[in-house]
This record gives sequence, C-alpha cells and structure tokens, in this order.
Amino acid sequence: MAGVSTKEIKNRIRSMESTRQITKAMEMVAASKLRRAQAQVLSSRPYFEILYSTIADIASSNRDFSSPYLQERPVKKVLYIVIAGDRGLAGGYNSNVVKLITQGNFDLKELDIYAVGKKGKDALQRAGCKISLDCSDICEEPTYADAAALGRRVLTSFAQGEVGEIWLAYTSFINTVVHEPRLIRLLPVSKEDVDEKVEREGSAGLKLQMNFEAEEESILEMLIPKYMISMIYGGLL
Repeated sequence: MAGVSTKEIKNRIRSMESTRQITKAMEMVAASKLRRAQAQVLSSRPYFEILYSTIADIASSNRDFSSPYLQERPVKKVLYIVIAGDRGLAGGYNSNVVKLITQGNFDLKELDIYAVGKKGKDALQRAGCKISLDCSDICEEPTYADAAALGRRVLTSFAQGEVGEIWLAYTSFINTVVHEPRLIRLLPVSKEDVDEKVEREGSAGLKLQMNFEAEEESILEMLIPKYMISMIYGGLL
C-alpha cells in the first residue's frame, strides 16, 4: 500500500476492530429478541390449538346454528387486517404479505384495510389501497391486549353489518429460516373453512370427544371472538 504509513494502517485496524465489536453487540441483541419472540409464539400455540379444536368439533357437526359468526351474508365490504413490519432490510417479510393483497383478485379501491406496520401501510397506499385504520403503533412491542382491542373493533364492525367478511394477512412463523405468508378468512367461520384446515394440517388433535355443559351455539358465541383475537395476536408475534 504505497503512500500509506504504518500509523494509518494501525488506525484502520483499530477502526475495524471497533466496528466488529459493535456489530457483535447488535447480533447478540437481535438474537435475544428473536429467542424471546420465538418463545412467545410457541407458548401461545397449545392454547390456540385447543381453542380451535373445540370450534372445529362444534362447527363440523350437522346442526344448523343461527350465530352471526357462522352465517354467510351478502358481502358489501371486505375488511383485511394486514400485518407487516415497521422496518425494512427484512428480506421478503414485508413484501410477501403485501403481495397477498396487491396480486390477488381484488378491487383494491374497495378494500377496507387495517394496517399493522408502517412498511405494509406505505406499500399498500402506493398500490392504491385505502387504509381505514393505521395500527402501526402496536407493531414494535405487541401485546395480547393490543390484539384484543383490534379484535373487538373488527367484531363490532362485523356484528353491525358494516363489513361482510374479515380476513387476516400475516406471516406464519415456521422456524428461524422459514416464514410463510398467509391469507385466511376469520369471519364468518364456515364448515368448509374448518374442513380445509383439517385436511391441510391433519386431523390430529381436532377430533376430540367433548361433552358441552352449555348449549353448543352459546359456546361458539363465546369462543369465536377468542379465536379471532388469538389469530391476530399470533400474527403480531
């Protein structure tokens, strides 16, 4: 290295060592956050699986229920909860969720979108979507209370007939390498939706022999909102 003094070389070496220490510290912080988030996801799954198995057991019966959560209705407006991130440099994490909406067979101007995450919100706005509610403030440190508040809001819209369907677009955590973008219908719950999920994920744990103390319909009325909120919370994690 002609024209470079020994002192300059030593300064560059020290600078690189400082950079390495900083990046190492950042790596440790990121790894700690990942382990904490992974633990939250895994710890919530047993509760959700039992909850869903109960709903599946009731909904798969041949009885006709009058619950508004199970009734198909003329769809005037569809509400989409789209969960992405607040930051970039995350590979396809944000873009893959957005593509579920922008590359689907939708009239983007007619969608009612609740956006969680600034990156998703900005991308959907650029695509011409209407953002009815910006929930980006809950993205950084999501809690079950945040999911419950959002769930109650969309449930009210559904119960009052403001929307005919509620869908959730999110990224499902498989492992630290694989994350699968998914678009699922939350409401109304249909026997076809249940059968499709059982066929896709297997029937283990979903065919339980249960005796219900209360009427099955009243149990559905209680469990379906909890199921919705659990799905939203799982998508936030």
